[in-house]
Amino acid sequence: MELRNRDRDATPFTTKDGSTIREYVHTSLQSLAEASLPAVRSTQRHYHARSEEIYLILEGGGELEIDGETRSVGAGDAILIPPRSWHQLTAGDDGVTLLCCCVPPYSDDDTYFA
Repeated sequence: MELRNRDRDATPFTTKDGSTIREYVHTSLQSLAEASLPAVRSTQRHYHARSEEIYLILEGGGELEIDGETRSVGAGDAILIPPRSWHQLTAGDDGVTLLCCCVPPYSDDDTYFA
């Protein structure tokens, strides 16, 4: 069994899109990470050629744009982001924290910007 703890094992780092990430699990098949953005900050608009992502908003909220459609998102919302879908998350006044599951796993070399 592999057991990882947020504070003990998941050291935060900043990804290419500008969010702060704590990666809990990264296998050859999938990855699970916690991402956060401070108030009114945005990720850089991007897409992943191979990875499908699922966001689960844990705290806070904001606006999520996927391929030109923008929706308000908040705690409890789960959002599917298909491969090759342009997307950008903008945190609201309280910031945003979410879980992000990627299949195949997240990698910088699968992240593309305009």
